[in-house]
Formats: sequence, C-alpha cells, structure tokens
Amino acid sequence: MAALSDQLLVVTVLAYLAAMVCHAAEYAFAGRPARALVPQGAPAHEQPPGRGGQLGRLAVGVTVLAVAVHAATLLTRAVAAERVPWGNMYEYLLSATFVGGVAWLVLLARRPALRHLGLYVALVNAVLLGIAGLVLYEPIGPLVPALDSYWLLIHVAAAVTATGLFLVGFVGAALFLLRTGYDRGRRSFPFTLGPRLPADALERLSFRVHAFGFPIWTFAVIAGAIWAEAAWGRYWGWDPKEVWAFISWVVYAAYLHARATPSVRRTTTAWLALAGWLTMLLNLFGVNIFFVGLHSYAGI
Repeated sequence: MAALSDQLLVVTVLAYLAAMVCHAAEYAFAGRPARALVPQGAPAHEQPPGRGGQLGRLAVGVTVLAVAVHAATLLTRAVAAERVPWGNMYEYLLSATFVGGVAWLVLLARRPALRHLGLYVALVNAVLLGIAGLVLYEPIGPLVPALDSYWLLIHVAAAVTATGLFLVGFVGAALFLLRTGYDRGRRSFPFTLGPRLPADALERLSFRVHAFGFPIWTFAVIAGAIWAEAAWGRYWGWDPKEVWAFISWVVYAAYLHARATPSVRRTTTAWLALAGWLTMLLNLFGVNIFFVGLHSYAGI
C-alpha cells in the first residue's frame, strides 16, 4: 500500500499538470468556433460549441480525475500507516492540497462561469505536491508518543481543512490583483493574463472562501492549545509553530476586518490575503525547516 500511494502521487501530479494544460488551451482557443461555417447572426443557442468550451469541459474532467487519484493517494497512505494520513509535513501538504482541490470543485459546481480559473488551482496543487514528493517525503512510520492522541484527528484535521481553503482564497486574491494591475495599464507578464479574469467575481470568491476558512483556523488554534496543555502541561509556550499559527490568525483577521470596512480599497484587502498565505507557507516550511521547537518531532 505504501508503494502504491507513492505511485499514485506521481499520477496525481501528472493529472493536475494535464488539467492545467487543458485549461491553458481553453484560454488559447476561447471564443473560436469549432466550425467555420456559422450562419451570420445565428442565435446564441444555435452557435456550435467552441473548441475553448470543449477543452474547458475536458479540463474539468481531468481535474475531477486528479482529485479522485489524490484521494486514493491519501487513502492508501492511511491504510499502509494504519492511522490518519497527517503525521508529518509530507502528509500534511498532501492533505491540504486535497482539501484545496475538493473546495475548488465545490465552487466550480456553484459557479461554472469561473471554470477557467482552474488553471491556477491546478498549477498551485501541482507545484505543492511536487515539493511534497521531492523534498518533504517521509517513509511511513509509527507516530511518536505525543502525537498518538485523538487530538491529532481534531486539531490537525481542522488545520488541514483551513489551509486548503486558504489556498483557494489565495488564488482568487492573486488573480484579482492581476486583473486590477492590467486595468491600471500594466502590460508585462503576468498582467497580460488579466483581460479574461472577472475582477468582481474573483474578489467575492476570495472573501467568501476566507470567511469560511477563518473560523476553522480559529478552532484549529484553540484545539492546538488544548492539546498542548494535555501533552506538555501548558496552553501556550511561545513555540515557533504556535507563534506563527497566531500570526496567520492575526493577518487573516485583519483581512476580514479590512474587507468589512467600506473605506479600505479592495486591492489592499487582496494584498492582506496574500500576506496571510505567505504566513501559512512560512509556518509550514520555514518554521519546520529552520526553527527548532516542540513541534519539530512531528515535522508539521
């Protein structure tokens, strides 16, 4: 099962890359009819489907396949380890990107018009999974005693879910900034991607995802404090992981507060969302790699 999980990870990355290519092709062919002989002035419902639309539907299908294989990767890892699959950095990133993929499909079902934005979700997932497989991979092993607790299921599951949601919110905020940059006359890459990005829809999407994920992250921080008291005899000890989790909470709280304040520009709130995701990455990679603390044994 462990070997199968490793092989499925490769398939998952390739599937996300294939979805990304299909979405990129949709960008290239969007608006071009599949047949040249189209009656002039024909009603919209009589127009033949464009190649862009066909490629977009294919991209969605490949994304669904990628998420399904992603789920199989986690499931086989869990069966092989005989525990929940988030006992180290590798498994944490595997789980968080899965939540991001599922969240994107749910949003896509509600807002099909945002389909082409799947290009960026697939890109982020492919990159993060590539890092997980190439840099963070850990062979399956037993949990250290301090992690062998029901709080692993509660605390880390909440943190994984919030991280996956923040991933999707980050993509929306970043694309919103690309569109606003293009509207302000910036024509260098990547702002040249801006014309086809729906600014208002992206900004609302980012806000709603963050508003949903923030209470889950709040619960994760509280649950972590309760677990720390049970494991180490104190709720808070200024451990690097605890500090950065709180920094992320403060930044996302500032984002939501700014978003609810009419006088704050939407570009400012989008930059706060990007800052929040940066703190999440620093917490995941920087703290675990460059700092030593009570969480170091877990790799998460």
